[in-house]
Amino acid sequence: QVQLVESGGGLVQAGGSLRLSCTASGRMSGTHAMGWFRQAPGKEREFVAANNWRGGTYYRDSVKGRFTISRDNPKNTGYLQMNSLKPDDTAVYYCAADEYGRGSSHTADYDSWGQGTQVTVSL
Repeated sequence: QVQLVESGGGLVQAGGSLRLSCTASGRMSGTHAMGWFRQAPGKEREFVAANNWRGGTYYRDSVKGRFTISRDNPKNTGYLQMNSLKPDDTAVYYCAADEYGRGSSHTADYDSWGQGTQVTVSL
C-alpha cells in the first residue's frame, strides 16, 4: 500500500499559478503511475492529468497547455504545475497512484489516494 500526501493548494487570482506536490511513502516504485484528479462541490471527481510508468503524460482537454505533470522518482514525489488558472479550476485536487503503471483517466484504476488539497481561483 502507498500513502500519498498532497500539498501546495491555496487561493490564487485568475491567471496565477500554483504547484501541487504529492509525496509518496510505502511501497511506491518507479513503475507506479501517478494521476491527478479534482472534485468541485456538487460534481463528480474528474481526471486532470497522469503519467504512466514509461513517462507518457496525459491531460484532460481543458488543462492542456496550462498544466504540467511531472515526478521525481528518487524523491518519491509527483508534481502538478498549474499556470493560467481559471475560476473553473477551483476544486479539491487529489493525487493517486496505480501500481500497474497505466496512467489511466479512470478513478477505478487507482489503488491509493491522497487526502486532497483545496485550490481556489478567484476572479
